[in-house]
Amino acid sequence: MEKNQLAVEVAKNLLKIKAVFLKPNDPFTWASGIKSPIYCDNRLTLSYPSVRRVVENGLAEIIKTYYPTCKVVMGTSTAGIAHAAYVSEILDMPMGYVRGGAKDHGRGNQIEGVVPEGQDVVVIEDLISTAGSSIEVVEVLREAGCNVLGIASIFTYGLEKGIKKLADANVINHSLSNFETLVQVAAEENYISERDIKKVLKFQKNPNDPSWME
Repeated sequence: MEKNQLAVEVAKNLLKIKAVFLKPNDPFTWASGIKSPIYCDNRLTLSYPSVRRVVENGLAEIIKTYYPTCKVVMGTSTAGIAHAAYVSEILDMPMGYVRGGAKDHGRGNQIEGVVPEGQDVVVIEDLISTAGSSIEVVEVLREAGCNVLGIASIFTYGLEKGIKKLADANVINHSLSNFETLVQVAAEENYISERDIKKVLKFQKNPNDPSWME
C-alpha cells in the first residue's frame, strides 16, 4: 500500500473507532492549557484487532523502508510500549522501552530491556504533538550510547513547534498519518463541516492563538 493510501486508511480507522475526536465548537483543554479542536487517543487502536494490524504492520513498514539498519525497537512509556512489542514481533527484533524517569528502587533503570552500546535503534511513539516527550526518550537512549535512527509514530499533528524541536534535536520522524489527512477524511465523511475545516487548520498553524475559535 502506498504511503498516501495508508495515511488515509489510518485516518479513517482512527475516526471510526473514536481514537480521534474533532470538536471545533466545544474544544478540549490540553494539559498545557491550550484549547484544541482535536483530541487523539491512539491507545484505543489496541482494542480493535483489524485496526491494530494496519497500525502495527504500517509501523513495521516504516522501519523497513526508512530505517533498514534498525536492530532494536524501543517504545515510549506508556503509550508506545504495546506498539513496540507488536512491531518487534513482526520484525523479529528485540524491544524495550524508556521510562518517564529512572526507577527509585532496584537497579534504578530508566531503560528497560537490553540495548547494546552503539546499537541502531528506532523509537516507537503513538503521537507527535510538540515532540518534547519523544525527544526526551531519544536523548536518554543517546546518553546510553545508542544510535537512534529516528521515530516511527502513528500520528502527527504537524505543529510547527514540534517540527522545529525535532529538527533542532536532529531527530527524524515518520508517521503513518497526519493532521491534514485526517481533516480531509473527516470533511469527506461528514465528521466536520466546511466551516469547521478552516477553524481546525487555523488552530494547527498556531495552537497558542485562541482566535481560531472565533
